[in-house]
Amino acid sequence: MSDNLLSNINNPTDLRLLDETQLLQVAQELRDFIIDVVSVKEGHLGASLGVVELTIALHYVFDTPNDLLIWDVGHQAYGHKILTGRRENFHTNRQLGGISGFPKRSESIYDAFGVGHSSTSISAALGMAIASNLKGDNNKQHIAVIGDASIASGMAFEGLNHAGVTDANLLVILNDNAIGIDPSVGALKQYLTAVKEGKNPRQNNMIKSLNFNYSGPIDGHDIFAVNKELKRLQKIKGPKFLHVITTKGKGLQQAEDDQVKYHAPGKFDANTGEIHIKSEENLPPKYQDVFGLTVLDLAKANEKIIGITPAMPSGSSLKFMMDAFPKRAIDVGIAEQHAVTLAAGMATQGMIVFCNIYSTFLQRGYDQVIHDVALQNLPVIFCLDRAGLVGEDGATHHGVFDLAYLRCIPNMIVYAPMNEVALQNILYTAQLGLNHPIAIRYPRGRGVIANWQTKHLGKYKKIEIGKSICIKEGSAIAVLSNGTIGNNVTLAIAKINHPKTIAHYDFSFVKPLDKNALHSIFAKFTTIITIEDGVVKGGFGSAILEFASENNYTSKVTVLGIPDEFIEQGSVAELQQYCKIDVKSLEILFSSY
Repeated sequence: MSDNLLSNINNPTDLRLLDETQLLQVAQELRDFIIDVVSVKEGHLGASLGVVELTIALHYVFDTPNDLLIWDVGHQAYGHKILTGRRENFHTNRQLGGISGFPKRSESIYDAFGVGHSSTSISAALGMAIASNLKGDNNKQHIAVIGDASIASGMAFEGLNHAGVTDANLLVILNDNAIGIDPSVGALKQYLTAVKEGKNPRQNNMIKSLNFNYSGPIDGHDIFAVNKELKRLQKIKGPKFLHVITTKGKGLQQAEDDQVKYHAPGKFDANTGEIHIKSEENLPPKYQDVFGLTVLDLAKANEKIIGITPAMPSGSSLKFMMDAFPKRAIDVGIAEQHAVTLAAGMATQGMIVFCNIYSTFLQRGYDQVIHDVALQNLPVIFCLDRAGLVGEDGATHHGVFDLAYLRCIPNMIVYAPMNEVALQNILYTAQLGLNHPIAIRYPRGRGVIANWQTKHLGKYKKIEIGKSICIKEGSAIAVLSNGTIGNNVTLAIAKINHPKTIAHYDFSFVKPLDKNALHSIFAKFTTIITIEDGVVKGGFGSAILEFASENNYTSKVTVLGIPDEFIEQGSVAELQQYCKIDVKSLEILFSSY
């Protein structure tokens, strides 16, 4: 047998053949393996390092996959993947054609439930446990591992509330490290801190009050203590709750010291932990920074401006405003529904609220957008970061549905800027006062204007709501683009032999549409192409087709965008190519006319 134990573990059955004393070596090897691969291939680092011992213990004690193990969100599941048959292809993690960065049922029998958004694990595990009871399988174990940031979400409380009145064989493990992507916030975080510090009387235990058999807190890095407690809980029926204390980034000093940066640090030196710094000189800004710096600048002059984010102050760059105006920039934790309705409540009192939520996460607050904002026509400003294809995080994180799910809501304005100047100007326009709510969507990553901050920040221009822009005149074909994907159109037109035949229009407003411009376009062109980085079913292109049908226009309309399927992981460039909305695909298409 090799001196390296991990190289001989192809599944949890192999792990269980080891003596318990050998698990310390497995933990070190697993931690080193994760660091070695992620340092080169990138990915979510800190969360997986923090649960190495817990991961080993769970697969050592429980009979996975017969016992069902669910990782909330999935940021922390790298060790799980490596121990469950994916060690040899772990280097393909988050890459096109490779394994997913999150647990995925179609990928492995050990992935009991697909995850990517937080706070779903307790409900899913409870559903499985109740189903097992109904089938007469009362010995099967159902384990949900959830972080202290995720458990503060409303959905997690709903699951706990239900589980406490069942006899389901459910074990909820709280991985308490006091941080999600950013530090955890809220009264529950304060409660858990008091528990860890021994300041909360045991008779005041809120988990026990929900009818759970509570144990802990225990050291999640003491693998023998964790094994012992899991074996004890294995024999207890009904809902159980184990409170485990861990350190995010455990085993890599830099990741322990800077847990926000090392959540997903990019490439770094596996030996020293030092992140490989990429030169940002003369690069365009990140769209999130355009938002953050613009809102901060506007807030300096307008005291009514409020910023809200559900647990993404760093990722959204609302952190700039939080540092400058801590009372006017609020992190509500992983609580999208609450964020939306909180914004609505503030809007009723005359506040100008920028509610920044990633596109894929606003899906979790959809009823609130309709019922609490749009129905009451409250001018909340939704800023949807990470719209469109986001790359390596894959299907759970692509923000490709927002144009379709927002366009159908009455009173909603929907806008996607083509570049940084358009983004800052719509933010400026929105805070001047609108009669309706607005959703402003923009992508992950960088824009197109070098030195935007010195050239343009603070130099605002009011945007006319519902107005399109003719970027380029043309004689034969009209291309109508929405959002930053329009930059691909510009580049593609410049590459073809007959650029004068292609007209290009920026339809940043999906709602309301510029109908005057559309009447002119349909009167002039018999061939029209629409392009968006959202789904083709119900999005911008669908809006153009609806307009053509309503007005009896017969021009041929080709709709380009995200096809009617879930797009997996890969770089944004690779995924755009797959969807045929990259520059090369557009160049070929335009050249064919």
